[in-house]
Amino acid sequence: MQGEGQAIGGRATGSMTGRLLVATPALKDPNFDRTVVLLVAHEAGGALGVVLNRATEVPVAEVLGDWSDLARDPAVLFEGGPVQPDSAICLARMRHPVQRLKGFHQVSGAVGTLDLSVEPGRLREGITGIRVFAGYSGWGSGQLEQEIEDGSWFVLDALPGDAFVDRPDDLWPMVLRRQGGMMAAVAHFPPDVALN
Repeated sequence: MQGEGQAIGGRATGSMTGRLLVATPALKDPNFDRTVVLLVAHEAGGALGVVLNRATEVPVAEVLGDWSDLARDPAVLFEGGPVQPDSAICLARMRHPVQRLKGFHQVSGAVGTLDLSVEPGRLREGITGIRVFAGYSGWGSGQLEQEIEDGSWFVLDALPGDAFVDRPDDLWPMVLRRQGGMMAAVAHFPPDVALN
């Protein structure tokens, strides 16, 4: 198993917090088929992230009332992953990344997690939008590094808007296409090669 900071595929990993995990066609776990995961934490003890492209049909207003005004379209809950589906993780994008907001914990740049126990009205001026995830994706110590080494994930840089796209179903091919070259070709890989 790889330890933190060791090379994976010739590249030192260090902390991957704030980066995207993009499922490769080789990943056969139905929980992660064609998913894009934003890592919100990665340290020696493991990693935690949320799936950015699995929208549900449950409106944020139905579950978190007052927060619905801040939710970006589509203003629904997202399936963050298979771990603790009854828990919620909220991502927010700040208007000014250098500003400090109570309950906001930076992940990368202007994007971070937001404590849902904070009064939403107090945050209206400081953030441009939120996304709420039911459950999360988690890996134990060395588990994610092994999955990357096995070819299950591409580790790519995130853009500030990735977590808040209007059409989350398009995120997987969009992220791959913007890489260019052979990586862009993977975006056209059929979901079932038997149908090709």
